[in-house]
Amino acid sequence: MDKILEGLVSSSHPLPLKRVIVRRVVESAETPLSQAQCRAMFALGTRLVLQGPDPFQRQVGRQVLDAYGRFHRAEFEAFFNRGLVLGLLQRGYGELSNRDPAILDYIQAGLRLIMSCPSVLELFELLQVEALRLVCERPAPPLCARLCQLLGDFPQCLPRGRKLSLAFCQQLVRSIAHFQSQGTREAELRLYVSQVSQVSALLRSVWKAEPDTLLPSLQELFAVISAADTSFEPSVALASLVQHIPLQMITVLIRSLTTDPNVKDTSMTQALCRMIDWLSWPLAQHVETWVIALLKGLAAVQKFTILIDVTLLKIELVFNRLWFPLVRPGALAVLSHMLLSFQHSPEAFHLIVPHVVSLVHSFKRDGLPSSTAFLMQLTELIHCMMYHYSGFPELYEPILEAIKDMPKPTEEKIKLILSQSAWTSQSSSLPSCLSRLSGKSETGKTGLINLGNTCYMNSVIQALFMATDFRRHVLSLNLNGCNSLMRKLQHLFAFLAHTQREAYAPRIFFEASRPPWFTPRSQQDCSEYLRFLLDRLHEEERTLKALSSAKSSESIMTDKSQAQETAHKTFTEAPCMESEERTLIEKMFGGKLKTSICCLNCKSMSQKEEAFTDLSLAFCPPASLENADPKCIEHSEVKDDYMVQSNASATSPDAETPLSNLEVNCGCDTIMNEGTIDFSSEPSSENTTISELKVENNGDMSQSLVGKNTLSVTDLLNYFLAPEILSGDNKYYCEKCASLQNAEKTMQIIEEPEYLILTLLRFSYDPKCHIRRKILDNVSLPLVLELPVKRATSPLAVVSGGWSVGVEISDTGENLAKKLKPSGADEVTCPQLVPYVLSSVVVHSGVSSESGHYYSYARNVTGSGPSGLCHQSTALSLVAPQDKLFTEESPCTVVENELDTEMPREWFLFNDSRVTFTSFQSVQKITSRFPKDTAYVLFYKKQNSTCGLNTNPANGLWVNGDPPLQKDLMDAITKDNKLYLQEQELSARTQALQAASASCSFRPNGFDDNDPPGSCGPTGGGGGGGFSTVGRLVF
Repeated sequence: MDKILEGLVSSSHPLPLKRVIVRRVVESAETPLSQAQCRAMFALGTRLVLQGPDPFQRQVGRQVLDAYGRFHRAEFEAFFNRGLVLGLLQRGYGELSNRDPAILDYIQAGLRLIMSCPSVLELFELLQVEALRLVCERPAPPLCARLCQLLGDFPQCLPRGRKLSLAFCQQLVRSIAHFQSQGTREAELRLYVSQVSQVSALLRSVWKAEPDTLLPSLQELFAVISAADTSFEPSVALASLVQHIPLQMITVLIRSLTTDPNVKDTSMTQALCRMIDWLSWPLAQHVETWVIALLKGLAAVQKFTILIDVTLLKIELVFNRLWFPLVRPGALAVLSHMLLSFQHSPEAFHLIVPHVVSLVHSFKRDGLPSSTAFLMQLTELIHCMMYHYSGFPELYEPILEAIKDMPKPTEEKIKLILSQSAWTSQSSSLPSCLSRLSGKSETGKTGLINLGNTCYMNSVIQALFMATDFRRHVLSLNLNGCNSLMRKLQHLFAFLAHTQREAYAPRIFFEASRPPWFTPRSQQDCSEYLRFLLDRLHEEERTLKALSSAKSSESIMTDKSQAQETAHKTFTEAPCMESEERTLIEKMFGGKLKTSICCLNCKSMSQKEEAFTDLSLAFCPPASLENADPKCIEHSEVKDDYMVQSNASATSPDAETPLSNLEVNCGCDTIMNEGTIDFSSEPSSENTTISELKVENNGDMSQSLVGKNTLSVTDLLNYFLAPEILSGDNKYYCEKCASLQNAEKTMQIIEEPEYLILTLLRFSYDPKCHIRRKILDNVSLPLVLELPVKRATSPLAVVSGGWSVGVEISDTGENLAKKLKPSGADEVTCPQLVPYVLSSVVVHSGVSSESGHYYSYARNVTGSGPSGLCHQSTALSLVAPQDKLFTEESPCTVVENELDTEMPREWFLFNDSRVTFTSFQSVQKITSRFPKDTAYVLFYKKQNSTCGLNTNPANGLWVNGDPPLQKDLMDAITKDNKLYLQEQELSARTQALQAASASCSFRPNGFDDNDPPGSCGPTGGGGGGGFSTVGRLVF
């Protein structure tokens, strides 16, 4: 029978005829046959299956084996024995190699026929060994896939025992690492992917049946992809395994991997790069999840060197994956994380910038819903990066043009995305004892390190930095090659805006800006420092302008002192300069105040105009003194409780140069800046006399006001602008009368500043204790106020004082109603009300100016201001002194209304190194909650003003509102950011080495200043904790 069948299938008879005869031969399998006949038919079937030259003969062989094996099972069991199977697997069959998948096809068919026979158990044991041997020989994808199919159908053939199972899984992982596709056509690639999927599916079933094999398999996987052998590149097919790793294991696996000291940086870098390569593997799921998890894990343990190297190596490859729809979702997720976390330098983003436009156009041409969705995500990512790294218009303009039709995320959303994505903000999965150096707080703002009682400088610098228009002007200045104080301020502002550090140490700026009379490492007056700083910046710019002007006219001065003198004379003799000639300080903080003195005898009027950068506001008189005379100062009325100091016995005889700096204090008032030096200039005329009349208390009266009705800044400003009677020893010398006469002095603001700085005079000198005591009265801070400004209608008079005049007016305790009586010398016209919105508040915590602590509240306020803040219904008007002192609506009531319009997380609290979110309610209630913490210096921003700076946001060059940084500044910041990341990495590695042997405890906060209040001392909670034992996975 076997000879007839063999001759038939190899004959040239028609195929239909041969099929009919074959069918009859197969049907005759039911008839009884001798053992020899059965073996002959089995041998023929085996030969046709394994060596048949065409599909017909191989099909005939399978039919013969199946039919005769089922009806003659005992004979087939004897034929299909251990020797036959072992020979096939080790030597092959004739010319057929043992690595041909047909061998495994034949064995699988044979196993089906003898499943109910006892001998099959022996074959299972054989195959368990042979399967392990086969995978150790690194079979090609077709053979490996066929083996996995056999093992999947017959799991009894899988290696048994923990040792053999582990070895099989590990070797199978190694085999997958050697897979390579043999073709490039789509059909060949699909077959290759299918084969790989079969292999990975077998591993999944093994891991599920024997969970103990999973971790060793993953260890082997990491060993393969982290190998530094350049002669072997693991196959991307390994990506097929990722989808079978339970996502619940991410946390423990990544923590174990990133904290294992045995894993070298080179190995980790190599492994991460190869995992990123897996993004090109089609149909693989969760690859991007594991890649991002590993990136975050490395950031959490400060291994920034690896992150930097991998990002720069692979960012372009990840971007190129976006061209392929099948792998686009995962690639976009990884690209977004890599770019958004790489915030210390624009290098990574700029690697892909040249390719963005073409990809955007490709998405638009597709017109598919999926492409449009991806384009929106990509656009949001690009906007975030251009916002963070503004200053490259030549690179960004084509991109902005390409995405102009796409929605743009809001600035708040961009800031939120960036703050949550930075490496320094990644949540650490380490035990709590491994405290890491944190980067910027969630606010995105940078603190300033206290260099030793320098909180007075830190609080002022943060308030200036948060003055948005001023900051943008400073950052936009071209100061290359200049070593000026403004250049140092620009450097400091640039670092505050772009550093990755949690807090920056302003050592260079502090040494350059510290007034020479300030004792190092001792507490100082922040208001005095602010005045000195603004004056220095102003005079410096004037000097530089004078030098430049002198050079251009070929009349340069012989030395620097002559240039400074020329600059000063230019300012004092020609204060009515054009806007473009004004210094930056004048443009931002400069205002003008007109002082008018009317002789009450002849009604003649003397006027003088003075420039100011801040207004110092005295406190209103206490109720106990309301029955005193009006605002008149007579020596005979000074009681024993008060001491009068006068630096001049009479006012200037020159009617055009009245008093330029007057300090009048009562029991509730203060003497501000005791001993302050007028550093701006000398008087420009010898006829000008600076008279300082100071009335001081003995130190106890200020305390009597605590608990009185709350004053507001509105009240203090109205009091500041109220008329004053000059009498007694303070009589005014009238030229027309040629004698000393009683007079009425009024003050009017005739030119408002862009930023109105108000200093509350809280410190008064105590002659008994020889210290400056502090008035602790609570002052209500209006969120919005309107400043009465009477525009100048005549040319300005000569200014007798220097630039940085801090106008300080206070008074003795007289009847406030009489003080505000109508004056015939006042102009009839009503002042224009200019709206201002609160920008910053510098708070002093303590009871004396020589001790305590400064911190500041601030928010970003631009020319247009926050929405909903400039409504007339909520504005606190400063009414003209001629009308009335208090507005009819209580300031507290209005402030409560204003709070309704406050934007969430709009306010920041700057406390040296610490920056946190806060609210305007916290600002308002600070004194009621902490009696020694009082508002001291206030910054108000004029609304509906652009300050003359053309930011031109429409062209997209100032993407984040701030001007682009100059190259040397950007390079310095990038270098420092990289250094900071290296510092964190070194610290983290040191902590990791010490963690195993050292117990862990939290360090309390460091001391700031003289253990001041205001959350600056070691009052924060701290705790200890033992090392939390966590099971580690050693990769």
